[in-house]
Amino acid sequence: MSISDRDRLDGRRALVTGGSKGSGKAVAERLREMGADVYVTARTMPDGYEHPDRFIGADILTAEGTDAVAARIAEGGALDILVHVVGGASTPSGGFAVITDDQWLTELNLNFLGAVRLDRALLPAMIEAGSGAVLHFTSIQRELPLYDASLAYAAAKAALRTYSKGLANELAPRGVRVNAISPGGIETEAYERFVDRIAEGNGLTREAAKQTIYDALGGVPLGRFANTEEIADLVGFLVSDRASAIVGAEYVIDGGTVPTV
Repeated sequence: MSISDRDRLDGRRALVTGGSKGSGKAVAERLREMGADVYVTARTMPDGYEHPDRFIGADILTAEGTDAVAARIAEGGALDILVHVVGGASTPSGGFAVITDDQWLTELNLNFLGAVRLDRALLPAMIEAGSGAVLHFTSIQRELPLYDASLAYAAAKAALRTYSKGLANELAPRGVRVNAISPGGIETEAYERFVDRIAEGNGLTREAAKQTIYDALGGVPLGRFANTEEIADLVGFLVSDRASAIVGAEYVIDGGTVPTV
């Protein structure tokens, strides 16, 4: 196999969760550039979406949504690539005492159990085919948890990492590779709007507002967060044949934010 062939995903079917915006959108676009037939799932299809026949509108935080995605994918047979990007934090600030049971369940469903359900629905076909690549998006907060407004998110991502490692050990002998990617901050449109709010609310320039965010994390040695294209580059590598011997790994892409080894 030539180097160029190892970079290509021609003939492979992929699914990207949370693929309608941000990092998920960049990942879906990158996999298409590499030749994959890419399906995307999210709750709502964006206006003017370029690939409506490859969009699956569903809420994978529910069993019904997961079933809908699985049924649509099954129409074409087994997947070759599954990338779980969807996730996020919605817990209010105030520390552990303000996190209700419902909020804990919301964070666990969004950042952990949604991936577990979808894996359970889609991976048996991969196992039967004897090949496939699965990638879970964790977070540096599993190592560097922020307690004020994202403790539940951090705990859910830690659970996802542990699950990913165990799943990798189980499935590698059957030909399915499972890995994880652990981003720090990412320069998405939502992040840029967040920067604008901090700048406007505190009378700061955008650069000063960004620095306050970096300082809250203990600093970012690179001096910036990763952009979505850089996230997509890493994903493209990990699901390609170039990474055929990488199993059960977690790749950190955080500009050096996590200060430990």
